[in-house]
Amino acid sequence: MRKPEWLRIPISCSENKLKVEAVLERLALHTVCAEARCPNAMECHQQGTATFMILGANCTRNCTFCKVTKATPSPVDSDEPRRVAEAVRELGLKHVVITSVTRDDLADGGARHFREVITAVRKDHPTTTIEVLIPDFQGDLVALETVIEAGPEIINHNLETAPRLYPEVRALADYHRSLELLRRVKEAVPEIMTKSGMMVGLGETEAEVMQVCLDLRTVGCDLLTIGQYLAPSQQHHPVIEYLHPEIFEKYRTRALAMGFKHVASAPLVRSSYHASEVFVNFQEV
Repeated sequence: MRKPEWLRIPISCSENKLKVEAVLERLALHTVCAEARCPNAMECHQQGTATFMILGANCTRNCTFCKVTKATPSPVDSDEPRRVAEAVRELGLKHVVITSVTRDDLADGGARHFREVITAVRKDHPTTTIEVLIPDFQGDLVALETVIEAGPEIINHNLETAPRLYPEVRALADYHRSLELLRRVKEAVPEIMTKSGMMVGLGETEAEVMQVCLDLRTVGCDLLTIGQYLAPSQQHHPVIEYLHPEIFEKYRTRALAMGFKHVASAPLVRSSYHASEVFVNFQEV
């Protein structure tokens, strides 16, 4: 299907964009912006931000919606926490988003490395707020506690889609395990903001979208993102439908009525899109 007009992104460049790309290249850091072919990469780089992707560029999961490479993971880079903290300094980030590939090959799923990156950023930049987008750690509660104890302001874990579509979209994930992760975070430290997101256009129904939203509120999720799925290639899960912006606004309104503190719902919204502004808006609620 041809992309509708509202999904067309103008190409542009700026000094900030060039700076971000230069810093990332010099410090040999991965970003989800590049590895997942995020449609907002250009806009975010022009604003001087990027979402760091730690633990390498190769993922152990086989999700059919994702562009991130599925291959043998690289060894954990013990110097990566220092380099992420250096990038935060050079880019002057007041709010940093850190995600990772899924590392089912590691005993703790990479939780200790998350803690080390959070600690390094916190040590060098005590006023910078930290948001992490974490994998499910295969349900390992000790691994989850490792991340919680590091004290990020926001812990994000995406449900991505309706449970009916998991077998074809997220075969190695488990919908209820992901919900339980978010519930455990809120139960352990209520002050930590929890966040989740989903893609639409994969073949879900409106009722299923609303049920995912309700399930998230049931486990105390604070922040929600909803965006249009865009297939990275013809080998990935196809786009079943391009939803009109009015539908996204409808979802936003209905989700807010359920009690979410902030809902970002629009075709180009992604998990870390305008994350700093979302954090500020949440605090003002």
